[in-house]
Amino acid sequence: MTTTIDTSPGARRQHWLDVLDGAGLTTAPRWCATPGSGIGEHVEPVPGDLAATLATPGALVAAHAVVLAALSGEREITTGYLPAADAEPLPLRLTVGSGAGRATWQELVDAAAEAAERSAMYADFPVDALAVQLGRSGPLFEIELDPFGSAGGPSGFSVLRVTITDGALVVRHRADLIDAEAAARIAGYHVTALAQLAADPTGHPASLLSAAERELQLVGFAGPVRGLPDERFHELFEKRVAAHPDAIAAVHAGRRLTYGELNARANRLARALLARGLRREGVVAVVAERNLDWMTAVLAIFKAGGVYLPIEPHFPADRIGRTLSRAGCELALTEPGSDTTLRAALTDLPQTRPVLFAEAYAEPHADDDLGIRVDAEQLAYIYFTSGSTGEPKGAMCEHAGMLNHLLAKVEDFGIAEGAVVAQSAPQCFDISLWQLVSALLVGGRTVIVPQEVILDVERFVAEITANRVAVLQLVPSYLEVVATYLEQHPAVLPDLRTVSATGEALKHELIQRWFAVAPQVPLVNAYGLTETSDDTNHEVMRQVPEGGKVPLGRAVRNVRVYVLDEDLQPVPLGAPGLIAFSGVCVGRGYVNDPERTRQCYLTDPHRPGERLYLGGDYGRWLPGGKLEFLGRRDNQVKIRGFRIEIGEIDNALLEVPGVRDGAVVVAERADGSKHLVAYYTADAPIAPEIVAVRLGARLPEYMVPAQLHQIDRMPLTPNGKIDTKALRAMAAAEAGQDAGTSVPPATPTEEMLAEAFAKVLDIPVERIGRTDHFYEIGGTSLTAVKLAIATRRVVTLKEIAATPVLADLAALVDSRTA
Repeated sequence: MTTTIDTSPGARRQHWLDVLDGAGLTTAPRWCATPGSGIGEHVEPVPGDLAATLATPGALVAAHAVVLAALSGEREITTGYLPAADAEPLPLRLTVGSGAGRATWQELVDAAAEAAERSAMYADFPVDALAVQLGRSGPLFEIELDPFGSAGGPSGFSVLRVTITDGALVVRHRADLIDAEAAARIAGYHVTALAQLAADPTGHPASLLSAAERELQLVGFAGPVRGLPDERFHELFEKRVAAHPDAIAAVHAGRRLTYGELNARANRLARALLARGLRREGVVAVVAERNLDWMTAVLAIFKAGGVYLPIEPHFPADRIGRTLSRAGCELALTEPGSDTTLRAALTDLPQTRPVLFAEAYAEPHADDDLGIRVDAEQLAYIYFTSGSTGEPKGAMCEHAGMLNHLLAKVEDFGIAEGAVVAQSAPQCFDISLWQLVSALLVGGRTVIVPQEVILDVERFVAEITANRVAVLQLVPSYLEVVATYLEQHPAVLPDLRTVSATGEALKHELIQRWFAVAPQVPLVNAYGLTETSDDTNHEVMRQVPEGGKVPLGRAVRNVRVYVLDEDLQPVPLGAPGLIAFSGVCVGRGYVNDPERTRQCYLTDPHRPGERLYLGGDYGRWLPGGKLEFLGRRDNQVKIRGFRIEIGEIDNALLEVPGVRDGAVVVAERADGSKHLVAYYTADAPIAPEIVAVRLGARLPEYMVPAQLHQIDRMPLTPNGKIDTKALRAMAAAEAGQDAGTSVPPATPTEEMLAEAFAKVLDIPVERIGRTDHFYEIGGTSLTAVKLAIATRRVVTLKEIAATPVLADLAALVDSRTA
């Protein structure tokens, strides 16, 4: 093809700015089950019928871009292009697109040919120097494309290079990052892409995976198949009651219940609920402290065929009311001291009747087993989590999914007859359920640890030791507290057999600390979602994992976990994609919320008739079929294990009288702990304490921001939206991460630069310190350009990139005028 190209210096510079600005490195997935050294090479014959396609200008570039898009999960690809065998590689940018905006093969070929021609004509432009000016360090790309060069190629090899030589496709790769098996797969992706192009140039790129790779991901990486008993949890518990009625089932604050006593109490309470009109799948809220009555209530609801809805008694009345209303709850079990906010919430909910435990126990009901039929697909419980629309969402899970999860815990955590499991999680946290009842499946014992004990780590360690706890699950932030205590007060913990971390990302450093204080106790990284009946993956570690990564582990029994693209097709092994769940674990949906259910609960395209859940997490496969978590695609965060939608807090903040605008961000303290920070604007001053009280009346304690700041105006992005990146930088300064924020500018030049920093980053000037790093507080290549302009070219792009700390940059300026 022939393209008219402007070769003027200005056009060349603008072209490379367009290529470099905002284009992150296109990164190949590292897949190296058997690491090697040096450069490996794989030769893949290209079928003869594709020869004509390869002769098309841009065909290999287009095919390579599609492969890179699949490997990296990116839709804008930056790769290296060699216009000749002895040339230096040049960056080339190509948009593959996604969804409705996905390019056809012919469009990609045309765009690739034009981009390659332009790169070749601009080859003499000093692009490396421009990249440095823009603050880019290191290689411009990690994957290189070599369509014309020889297998030897020029120097500067990065990760991957693809060449067509004598009718064969040659993949050269760093053997320490991509092993021979992965290189062969990547070569196959290229051949498949070329075949798709040849077959239908007007069509869109499709899946590049071979049948064998699809089978490995869809079947080979699934959890082990285990038959579920045709009984519900409470029926299996009843068998244990018959086997050893006098064994201790549960302990709390000095009180004990045997299996027989617990079962009898639950049977009487179940009949009390039925006498009040409880129907099949009728929702029963439990508004009580974590105690033996709470445990009895859970069992009673299951026995009566009802649905368990946990509500913490200290939640605001407004939130309790909205939860009860959304769930269609008619009965609420409670106790004196826990019913204050419940009764306030019931003022506007006459359809929900409170039931005191003492009243129900006093009624003359029989205490033998009820024998009510409860089906596997019957609803077992509803857990409410934060919702992005401002309304909490209630995830519904069924008995089969719950039982499967309980049995997975029994298998993987080694819960055996006589084993003691600690119950420590709050009622609204879904892990509280397995902690509460899993031991009852196998003749073990549950120890409910009082909240005041948990708040005192010395007492907590003494409690689990005295009660001979064998299985313990904590959020990483509290596990860190325990590890710190054990570092200072070494203890043997002879009965502890398994410790699990869940609810937050488990850091490699914390694992190291744990095994230093308790080398004999395995640590399990557990991952899952409320909507998938809790944990779906277990990584059982008996030593510190190598490489610094902390995998999520393999899928548990009867669970299938996929990593998919936007078309719900498996991505290449090691590539990032959406984590999806299928199988018995997937719940029914969100209660009385068909729209959100429709968005997240789909039909599994790989197993028609089964449900598929998309939760918004990104991940990738590691060699061996283990999953790695890569982050979220939305505004959801985990704080102390609680799942929080920032949007729900934003909405509550905007409803505070007088608040004009506002936003909430997550900040990280120096110790690695995360907390919420709110910023708001108002026409008149509003004390943060007043805002906190208003938020506390609507949100649970863990969702009320730890810090609230009224500011003059919200920083905005060029398209007029609130600039959360700038707010996060401000929050980091408040958290003390940017030491310079406590050291104000000391010279006229530092003051001038501080004002310029503040202007281009939209941060109050008083938050800019002399040791602030421009890029670490929100700077980008574009804002660096704005900074140079704001200083009237006193500093250049190159100087900003090389000397980004304010005081150092000021000293550089002063040195020129000395």
